This record gives sequence, C-alpha cells and structure tokens, in this order.
Amino acid sequence: MRMKAHILAALREQFDSWENLVASLSEAQITAPQLADSWSIKDVFAHLLAWQQRSNARMEAALNHREPEFPHWPAEFDPEEAGEPDQLNTWLYASYRDQPWPQVYGEWRAGFLRLLEVGETIAEKELLDAGEYPWLEGHPLAGVLLATYDHHQEHLDILLPCLQQHQLAKAESSN
Repeated sequence: MRMKAHILAALREQFDSWENLVASLSEAQITAPQLADSWSIKDVFAHLLAWQQRSNARMEAALNHREPEFPHWPAEFDPEEAGEPDQLNTWLYASYRDQPWPQVYGEWRAGFLRLLEVGETIAEKELLDAGEYPWLEGHPLAGVLLATYDHHQEHLDILLPCLQQHQLAKAESSN
C-alpha cells in the first residue's frame, strides 16, 4: 500500500471511530459535563474542531499553492510554541462552550471530511516531500494529516475509559 493511501485509510478509520461514538450516545450524554474539568463530549469535539481548522488551513494552502490562512486566535497564544497550550485550550473551550451540539458536530464532521478530500487531491509526492512547502519549515505535509490522527486518537484514548467508568458507576448506583 502506498503511504498516502495508508495515511488516509487510518484517518478514515479514525473518523469512523468518532462517528460510531456519536451514534452510540444520546445528545444528553454528549452534552453532559461528565469528563475531567467538567468537559462534555461536545467540548471535546469543539476542541478537536478548533485545532482541525489549523490543519485544514495548511491543507487548503497546499492545495491552492499559497500561505496558510489560520483561524483568528488571540495574538498572545502562539499555537506553534512547544509545550502544552493550556491557556489557548481554555480560550478555545470558552469560545465554543455555548455553541449547540448540532453546530459543533456539523462543523467538526465537515472539517474532517474536507481534510480527507484535500488529502486525496494532493499528490503523494507533495504530501511526503519535506521541502515542498516552505511554511512547513522542513516538515512534510503528511505530518499535518498524521498530527490530526494522533490528536483525535489521544482524545479518544482519554474519552473511552472515562465513558466506561461513568457507565459502570451509573449501573452500580441503579442496583
């Protein structure tokens, strides 16, 4: 299997995992603050959506042979700075907190599908060549797709045990 096809297949599997999660839960379960820091599953989707916008900006830039046009986040938060972006994530949480679940989910879904669509359009050589896009500072564009996969998997790995524990606690309290 070619590398591009492998990366896109992994991303599609990741997308399907999140879609299956949504299909298994009610809107009340998705919007209830049952995770760490009183986040809901909706808040996790909003977080992923916000960061996904940066990935999509890079992919669109590559597709259109231009510099990326990133979402407008406050200047004091540098998402390119190494380390944990806790303050930025707090700001993102506050920015999306009041948006309704259907809107967050719809934007996340459309953004993820667009990422896959653009990934399919870009030639494998352009995805894998570390020098293809100067604004990536020596990194291949495929890294954008891989980082999206990793970010979603990181949150899924945290979310699933929390949901299982919550369901166990709920089942024990009803007995």
